[in-house]
Amino acid sequence: MSDPLKTTIGDLLDRQASQFGDSDALVHLEHNVRYTYSQFRNECDRIARGLIRLGIQKGEHVGIWVTNYPEWVVAQFATAKIGAVLVTVNPSYRLHELDYLIRQSDLTTLLMIGRFKTSDYAGMINELIPELRVSRPGDLTSSRFPCLKRVVFIGHDRHPGMVAWHDLAVLGEAVDVAELTRRQRECKPDDVINIQYTSGTTGFPKGAQLSHFNVVADASYIAQCMKFTEHDRLCIPVPFYHCFGCVLGTLCCVTSGAAMIIPAEYFDPIKTLTAVENEACTALHGVPTMFIAELQHPEFARFRLSSLRTGIMAGSPCPIEVMKQVVDRMGVREITIAYGQTEASPVITQTRTEDPIELRVTTVGKALPNVEVRIVDPVTGQDVAPGQQGELCARGFIVMKGYYNMPDATASAIDSDGWLHTGDLATMDQQGYCKITGRLKDMIIRGGENIYPREIEEFLYRHPKISDVQVIGVPDLKYGEEVMAWIKLKEGMDATPDEIRDFCREQIAHYKIPRYIKFVTEYPMTISGKVQKYRMREAAIEELGLQDVARIRTA
Repeated sequence: MSDPLKTTIGDLLDRQASQFGDSDALVHLEHNVRYTYSQFRNECDRIARGLIRLGIQKGEHVGIWVTNYPEWVVAQFATAKIGAVLVTVNPSYRLHELDYLIRQSDLTTLLMIGRFKTSDYAGMINELIPELRVSRPGDLTSSRFPCLKRVVFIGHDRHPGMVAWHDLAVLGEAVDVAELTRRQRECKPDDVINIQYTSGTTGFPKGAQLSHFNVVADASYIAQCMKFTEHDRLCIPVPFYHCFGCVLGTLCCVTSGAAMIIPAEYFDPIKTLTAVENEACTALHGVPTMFIAELQHPEFARFRLSSLRTGIMAGSPCPIEVMKQVVDRMGVREITIAYGQTEASPVITQTRTEDPIELRVTTVGKALPNVEVRIVDPVTGQDVAPGQQGELCARGFIVMKGYYNMPDATASAIDSDGWLHTGDLATMDQQGYCKITGRLKDMIIRGGENIYPREIEEFLYRHPKISDVQVIGVPDLKYGEEVMAWIKLKEGMDATPDEIRDFCREQIAHYKIPRYIKFVTEYPMTISGKVQKYRMREAAIEELGLQDVARIRTA
């Protein structure tokens, strides 16, 4: 492991600003924002001093409930410079999920915007925290959330009890530059700097703790796999709250001195293609559904995409035919596939630009440098032979520091020898190239979003008519998988699928709401009484006519 990667995010930014000061760092087309590396570093420092003025200490947890705003990226680096831990919040979260995250993560500060699509963030936060409206900005006392002291609003409006983002730079003028320098110097590469929530098979989301070193080194190697330099310009339509956006995206660019090109606040195929053309992007990221939306858009042919060279398709299984179209029709001849999970910072394996096209469309690549990967028999824990299926395990600098305040869950994920057990089934050939073949964990991946059935089941158990519920994933052409709920109603009760979905709306994220609902009186069971979800899935594929979709090959 080379020393330059053992650094903090703040020091990394300062180093790159010194080297590439006049080059584009962050371009946000929808917000008409354009920073060079020098300007971006200066803005991060201004906000960092403002956060210090608010009283945020090293190690405090700062949540960010924001879509792809330029302020998101500034906050990512500003919090890192002062040693605060950025807790990413899914923009789709509703009351139930937000309540849980604020409490479980011990947030002291929440950065937020006013709304996202149909979600009224300001309305939700005031419903959760009625004391906010009558609090002095920056001095909140909440009976429900005793740790939470500050809510910072990003936007032009002003809201009672909230600190305005635009005031942070003014507040920061009272903080000496030397104080920021001191705070930054106190940060160490192995300090936790980010908590990313990932749902768990035990029901509720778990906060994976990632250090400066975890994410900087991972981003650096990801960039190397794409042969990134300061001349690259990466279009980032994937969400920042996910590692895909803030590690494979923003940090990957900064480690290389490349430009971060942000098309819009959230994904739009036309805005993405426009950004690629107008900003001469050399790279493009996306989950498969994003690439499909771009390729299938009626106006696709009018865009000039000749600047594209590379990028990453990841987030969910990548259909081989889609990969080929991205190469042939979009001209992304050096597109790569990355595989990993949040607990691994997140990338474990990645294809390389020089790999033969067959490997780049049929595998998820080989381990990043300084990362160990093994495929083990899930029962015996012994390594399996090349080409045989087993559980993919990884070890090295990528492994998280553990789940926040969940020692038992951490011990289940990382064994005593430091191996992270991914719960994914895979094969590995003699050259180290892996194919993901299935999942041990009971997880659904819908359009790049990890969905754990237990979390939805726990929520649906609250419905007064539901006696029992089992949630599974079924194949879907557009999203890879969709959510299906098999529901047992209480004796004498009747319900409709729409009634169940209405119960979910405004309470859980839209992508978790079951698309398919089946009312049943029994489940397929083992002799010992365990529900056989694989048989439920097989039956659903037949009943819903999804046989062709289920046969689509992925890497």
